[in-house]
Amino acid sequence: MTISDSTTLFHQKKVVQYDPDIALQSGQDIVYRLSLEYDDKRKMPDLIAGFLEKTDKNALEALIIGMWGDPYESGADEVMAALIAQAPQLPNLRALFIGDMTYEECEISWIVQGSYKPLLDAFPLLEELRIRGGNELIIEPFAHQHLRRFTIEAGGLDQKIAEALAQSSMPQLEHLELWLGTDDYGFSGDVDLYRKVLAQLTVPTLKYLGLRDAEIADDLAVWLAQEPLVAQLDTLDLSLGTIGDLGAVAVLNHTQLGKLKRLDLSHHYISEENQAKLKALPFEVVLDDPQEADEDDGESYRYVAVGE
Repeated sequence: MTISDSTTLFHQKKVVQYDPDIALQSGQDIVYRLSLEYDDKRKMPDLIAGFLEKTDKNALEALIIGMWGDPYESGADEVMAALIAQAPQLPNLRALFIGDMTYEECEISWIVQGSYKPLLDAFPLLEELRIRGGNELIIEPFAHQHLRRFTIEAGGLDQKIAEALAQSSMPQLEHLELWLGTDDYGFSGDVDLYRKVLAQLTVPTLKYLGLRDAEIADDLAVWLAQEPLVAQLDTLDLSLGTIGDLGAVAVLNHTQLGKLKRLDLSHHYISEENQAKLKALPFEVVLDDPQEADEDDGESYRYVAVGE
């Protein structure tokens, strides 16, 4: 699996591709996606400025930034600087997605990101931040009073990111989604580290936890099945990773998952017998057709859904 389609829904709004030659649509039910082509002579800061000149800045609630020209070489700092410069003119901006790219535009592990603390400081009323790409991503410890949804999608999430999150504060957080990925593309860390993250960021409002695309999915499931903090969740999402029978049995023997409404285990390596048992649990369990592990010299290899 790769990311083959651009986002179609963000912040509960329909996504529309911005075209400078077409008049902007009116209404509060759409969000614009700004992106460039490889051979585009324009720069993303100029595209952002042109878009903001045409829109009602006071009414702008959400914005998506796609490919900024050469994201595999230059990072998002220049993009974020352009947004930060406009922050005083965007009093109602509540949601940002930076890095909405398909694999044809730029593989997720190639996307060069940047430092996000200045952006978070500039938009203290932001409620949703979604980041795609972990290459050169910098997250410093931060406190943000209004963030409700925080997502990092990466083919490999460096432990420095998790360490910073374990020192951060989001008291209104409802949705925490992290794609851990594989060490082939930069993942480092372990269950103990993510235990610290969860201990720090679990607040009474948290209802969705996604530790997705993880090569340590079995270990995560063994831990989370016994983790008291999980009891308050509506949704636990361990999809896109390498979960197999070890994780499945832990879930089946759970003590802290009884209040769940939904458990997502799609893209899995679970046997038919344990799949049947999982489907009998008293909450929705999302399962698709199992993946097939690769065999090499007697060794079995599982793969996350999104790596490179």
